[in-house]
Amino acid sequence: MRKILEFIGAALIIVGVCGVLRELTGGWFALMGFTRWLIEPVGFLDGKELYAHIVLAVLGFAFLTAAGRSASRR
Repeated sequence: MRKILEFIGAALIIVGVCGVLRELTGGWFALMGFTRWLIEPVGFLDGKELYAHIVLAVLGFAFLTAAGRSASRR
């Protein structure tokens, strides 16, 4: 279970940080375009893409924290 939480947390942090960089640079980084398919199809997030990517990164940190706590309980 810990490895799954670590993988999900790391993936969310990468997607969140890449999305924030992409939004702040106006889409300059073409490699980071994979974050668009996560946020753009969701209609109520129009104009709030930067905040959505920040939430994804924070959620990733929460998953990593949960993974660390589950490892320390053993």
